[in-house]
Amino acid sequence: MAKRANDLRPIVKLRSTAGSGYTYVTRKNRRNDPDRMTLRKYDPRVRQHVDFREER
Repeated sequence: MAKRANDLRPIVKLRSTAGSGYTYVTRKNRRNDPDRMTLRKYDPRVRQHVDFREER
């Protein structure tokens, strides 16, 4: 029997490192990215691209 989708791909929040409090919500693959994820995305509150880190 296959694993459930929630076990392998959990929903994570990505919080802006600019201190604006803006967040993105996405899913990640635990098998490929076991550590905390960091993505460079647009933060509309500071009007520039910044790093977004996974929070738990």
